Amino acid sequence: MRRVLAGLLATALACAGCAGSLLESDATAPETYRLEGAATKDRGDRLPLALSVVRPRAAAALDSERIAVVQSDSRFDHFSGIRWSEPAPQMLQQLIVRAFTADGRFEAVVAAPSRVPADLVLDVELRRFEASYEGTAAAPSVRVEMQVTLVDARQPRRITSFVASASVVADANRRTAVLQAFERATAAALDETVSRVRAAVAPAG
Repeated sequence: MRRVLAGLLATALACAGCAGSLLESDATAPETYRLEGAATKDRGDRLPLALSVVRPRAAAALDSERIAVVQSDSRFDHFSGIRWSEPAPQMLQQLIVRAFTADGRFEAVVAAPSRVPADLVLDVELRRFEASYEGTAAAPSVRVEMQVTLVDARQPRRITSFVASASVVADANRRTAVLQAFERATAAALDETVSRVRAAVAPAG
């Protein structure tokens, strides 16, 4: 993550300040940023199953490269001067695939669509992926919330369904701090997702 943030540091420091400064129009081309995801360890107990991760569904306001922010008066906006490198659901799909691959529970983990036949399908709805300014708080809270459903494609039947969520307060009202909060909140939501899916497919006995 430090390598990714390095290229943004100068711009971020120059743009430190209040929420208004983060949202002001900027004539220069926006910096792009991509979340790396947490470094998950291989927990083994591999099952001979292939998991297909569907691109998460999201409302139009979140299905974008723009980084969402909710003002204290509930107005929805986007940060200026910085964007995700791809639409947030597409980025999240790759992070989910990476997290499950690193976990080692499944023989194969692929992003849908794929030519690999899938035994299980992970359906995700991205409900929240935003920085939220609440009341008089100086720095925003980043909120990530996903509705996750695991489906057995061979039956078909639903194996489990749950909401994975996380909220992290940024250390400061600066772009680097907000991006780091996105990193931590997303990693926490992914860890919950992997753990709960792992438990749902645990062999009986």
